[in-house]
Amino acid sequence: MNMMVGNSIAPLPPRTLEETGLKTVMLRDLLLKTMFRTNVGSANGLSEQICLPITMVQELIDICRKQALVEAMGTLHANSTGEMNFQLSDTGKARALDALSQSEYYGAAPVPLTIYQEQVKRQSIRNIQLTRQQLTGAMGHLVLPPDLIGQLGPAVSSGRSVLMYGPPGNGKSSISNGIRDAIGDQIYIPRAIEYAGQVITVFDPIVHTPAPLPQNDPTALRKRGMQFDTRYVYCERPTVITGGELSLDMLDLKYNATARTYTAPLQLKASGGVFIVDDLGRQAEPPQKLVNRWIVPLEENRDILSLQSGEKFEVPFDTLVIFSTNFHPNEIFDKAALRRIFFKIKIDGPSQSDFLKIFQLVAKKKKIPLDEKALIHMLKVKYPTIENIYANYQPIFLIDQMISICEFEGIPYQMTPELIDRAWDNMFVKEGAIVH
Repeated sequence: MNMMVGNSIAPLPPRTLEETGLKTVMLRDLLLKTMFRTNVGSANGLSEQICLPITMVQELIDICRKQALVEAMGTLHANSTGEMNFQLSDTGKARALDALSQSEYYGAAPVPLTIYQEQVKRQSIRNIQLTRQQLTGAMGHLVLPPDLIGQLGPAVSSGRSVLMYGPPGNGKSSISNGIRDAIGDQIYIPRAIEYAGQVITVFDPIVHTPAPLPQNDPTALRKRGMQFDTRYVYCERPTVITGGELSLDMLDLKYNATARTYTAPLQLKASGGVFIVDDLGRQAEPPQKLVNRWIVPLEENRDILSLQSGEKFEVPFDTLVIFSTNFHPNEIFDKAALRRIFFKIKIDGPSQSDFLKIFQLVAKKKKIPLDEKALIHMLKVKYPTIENIYANYQPIFLIDQMISICEFEGIPYQMTPELIDRAWDNMFVKEGAIVH
């Protein structure tokens, strides 16, 4: 069962232990481990810890009491609200230690993979329909060629893979971030998922940003204090950005031998969001090899992961993958790989008139007055030395350099041919041998 919270479909909390999709023994051991590790002993406190409704936690406590694993501390020890507290018996402690030796995982109950797969479909990145207005709004600070938004829009709305290529310093990374900002809604990220009795942690505070819950939801569920299955965290759609450090093993499950639990790979953490592979071609692995790893996920919307035992299983692959490279695609991919990347968009440097527009915008923002002589010197003397190749990063670089020089010399912000020359020398390294 689901309901709307914000723009997304919220998973409703389970009403029975059976509806969690987990075996009662697993839930019982999770309760014992959580009591052992946190010293929390009230049904309310344990409900918060294991992220299940209080009625179900009470049922688990009753099961544990019948098995002599948990005992009531008596009303004398009840807390200020008059709520009964419980503690582990000696048998319960022994069972908790035994369970911890099999897996150190405690706290939030995991969501079974099959249940999570259904949630992924409901909040899929492929359900998003971006408008030109949304995309333009998210990229308003960038000066882009007029037809670029028209190319990017359908690519992003399809939720398929995108390859952006072109010379360095022209905002491929900024455009990737603009795409992420344009998407801008919220989904539900499981704290952990379960497959074949193994726990895989998914929620990662580095990748996932919890979002405030909408306040305009006068449902009965809100009054009861739990308006969705709190085994999930309500978050902004995630973004994972990797660069030259990306290696193939980052796309595999990570097994922690001490805790005996798994951590989700980057692409699973990015489910429902954006995965940006920046600087493709700078990684230790060849680009062809990296893209080969993505072929099945990109074509079939599913990924295959392996447990320590070697058992392979499928997880959903619901991620908009954006590859960004300074190389020409034909230099780093064969035709089969290129065919599998759905959209290929060239990001060129600006024309002279766009370059001047960017220069003017940056100067205005940084409060440095434009100077006609300096601009003519830059365009007629400096740029011909690099065959008049303009890049989007250059206006910010040159203006920041001039500001630094003015501040050092103790003079008002200004632009002169001499300052352009000094800034230019820092932008490009002069050719010549180093004398040892």
